[in-house]
Amino acid sequence: MMKRYIAGALAAAAGCVMLLSTIHTEILQQKIAGKILRFHVLANSDSGQDQALKLKVRDAVGSFLAEPLAQADSMADSERIVEEQIPEIERVAGQVVAEEGYAYRVDASLEQCAFPEKSYGAYTFPAGEYQALRVVIGEGKGHNWWCVMYPNLCFSGSMYEVDEQSGEKLQAELTGEEYAAVIRSGDYQVQFGILKFLNRVLE
Repeated sequence: MMKRYIAGALAAAAGCVMLLSTIHTEILQQKIAGKILRFHVLANSDSGQDQALKLKVRDAVGSFLAEPLAQADSMADSERIVEEQIPEIERVAGQVVAEEGYAYRVDASLEQCAFPEKSYGAYTFPAGEYQALRVVIGEGKGHNWWCVMYPNLCFSGSMYEVDEQSGEKLQAELTGEEYAAVIRSGDYQVQFGILKFLNRVLE
């Protein structure tokens, strides 16, 4: 009886801890989201041809934006540059689509987008709403590609690979707690540890 009582109390306490952890994670995500700009490219479909086209559009847009974004020293600067370049982004992407023999429409916009948890190199960004340059090819029903435009994890060093300089820029932009949240999934480790402990108690 006593063992059951203790287990129940521990389960209730664990539930409270996990709820607080979830709330904390959501607040942390919102803080992180306010400091980064993402790049999101959606393919027309999941066919091999459409997925290959998506990557060519990605490369063309990335090459086009690399130089102007190199001048940005804040998220506000990056947003302004991207917004000013929307017509050119659509032109560059549309040109690639046409050269590859497709007639897909390309739409580019700077908007709030819902992202699932995503990893890029050593970094994992929590699920939630983020500001992003969204490039949609055709119907936009295929698998997407994404990265972080500011701080720049997309276009420095070897394109689309996070190098040491890129990681330093991200670390400089985020607080210590925010950086720790993207470099490791600490909250999930805490919750998993609690569940393992409860399982041992209930055995």
